[in-house]
Amino acid sequence: MAKRVAPSRKKAITARRSIITLAVTVVIIAVLFIIGCTGLNLDGRGLYKLKNFIPTTNVEKWPSAIPLGLDLRGGVYVEYIAKEAEDMGLDFSVLLENTIGVIQNRLTQKGFTEATVTQNGTSGIRVEIPDVTDPLEVLSLIGSPAELEFRDPSGNVILKGNNVKTAAATMYEGKYAVSFRLDGEGTEKFAEATRNNIGRAISIYLDGQEVSSPTVNSAITGGEGLIEGNFTLEGAQALAIQIQSGALPLVLTQDKADTVSASLGDNALSTSVLAAIIGIALVLLFMALRYRLCGIVADVALVLYIWLVFFLMGVIGTIQLTLPGIAGIVLGIGMAVDANVIIFERIEEEVRAGRSVRSAVTTGFKNAFSAIIDSNVTTIIAAIVLMIFGTGSIRGFANTLLLGVVVSLISAVTVTRFLLKHVANLAADKPKLFVRTKKVKEEAAA
Repeated sequence: MAKRVAPSRKKAITARRSIITLAVTVVIIAVLFIIGCTGLNLDGRGLYKLKNFIPTTNVEKWPSAIPLGLDLRGGVYVEYIAKEAEDMGLDFSVLLENTIGVIQNRLTQKGFTEATVTQNGTSGIRVEIPDVTDPLEVLSLIGSPAELEFRDPSGNVILKGNNVKTAAATMYEGKYAVSFRLDGEGTEKFAEATRNNIGRAISIYLDGQEVSSPTVNSAITGGEGLIEGNFTLEGAQALAIQIQSGALPLVLTQDKADTVSASLGDNALSTSVLAAIIGIALVLLFMALRYRLCGIVADVALVLYIWLVFFLMGVIGTIQLTLPGIAGIVLGIGMAVDANVIIFERIEEEVRAGRSVRSAVTTGFKNAFSAIIDSNVTTIIAAIVLMIFGTGSIRGFANTLLLGVVVSLISAVTVTRFLLKHVANLAADKPKLFVRTKKVKEEAAA
């Protein structure tokens, strides 16, 4: 016969397991949060170093793992309006994408590896370069073309970059390739060169460095060529950008340019972070006082939520942290608290209706789920719209808001539920720790 466990002993075993689980969880979250603020260096030599990624009020110790925007770091931004000089037979969006790639490639080659080049509206381009104080330096880098040359097997220059009209990745016979178009002068020179070098290689050089050396299979007389090879999509796009680097696919007209000083935003930065910390602390206190054990659980989950948001920003690497971005994060924190409030109100309703704490927790999450999903989905849609159509600081706000809302949804549905389930195991017979006892008694009497 199977050995039966007394209910009292089974309850004690369950409570002990919940205590261990909660203790381990709280310790892990506390350690993660400390690492997020201070970083981690296990061997003293930086071999296993995790950079800090949670902001503090000390500007000098701001996160080194998260890309910072110009308003936090300082630098130069330039905005351009792009248009076609002539009809090239290609979609404008393709030309705009190629132009962005060309500018990014030029800046990277000049050592500005942290520069960002993004589309601004439907026909604009925004260039941001941190740690630069002279806008003229940026304008000269973008305006001056890279030195592109096509050379025959003897090293003689056949064409230069100004002869290339467009270059783009394409598909040919089921494989990735690079197509390019030449102007009138380039067409004549290239036709003669390819006619005289069939079976031999014509090399492509960018700033004196060879980037490709395709073999000529036949004379190219129409001004349009195709470079075949074992390309991946990324490889074909990279070569197309390098070929196009000799001349921009679109004509750019400068719309605005300005220098942003990091010192200008230092006070605003530290003040914003301090305000966020005070606001979060007040929210944590309110949740603990109003919702008791449920509120304390929400506070622990909220700390993990903050850690996850900044950690993911550091891992993703493409989301820049700006002052509007900080506002997006704070709004995401508000969404996370809002989800917990909805859940806890449902739990209170169930307890007042006479359900046990465990049953109330299960039913409360079930009843609150649809409302949480609806509120978060509408915010996600708004954030996506801002990401698509917004520019500059608006897009920075949308990026962090979207990330924060997604993480808050996961936090409310999984983390809070996991922790609250184990808390309910410890205090299943003490509803006053979850709901104000006076109200429970009044509603039970009624």
